[in-house]
Amino acid sequence: MDAKITLSFDKKVIEKAKEFAAKQNISLSRLTEYLYAQITSGDYKTLDDMPLADWISILAEGQTEYKKSPSRKQMKSEYFNTKK
Repeated sequence: MDAKITLSFDKKVIEKAKEFAAKQNISLSRLTEYLYAQITSGDYKTLDDMPLADWISILAEGQTEYKKSPSRKQMKSEYFNTKK
């Protein structure tokens, strides 16, 4: 059963990913699903250990940058600090 999710990516990365998916005759959704399947099927200690890291770097045309979103607690704290 498929489930829907909402993701945000850099517009240029999405455009290139769509081109890549089209050349592979699959949808961007199936490409994304494939990538997640690859990530979760291995026993990787870091993101750089994954075989996808090189492909992602090529697609993004630059060094892969992994960002961690702030926690809800941090966002709440920042919000209330701006109101003081």
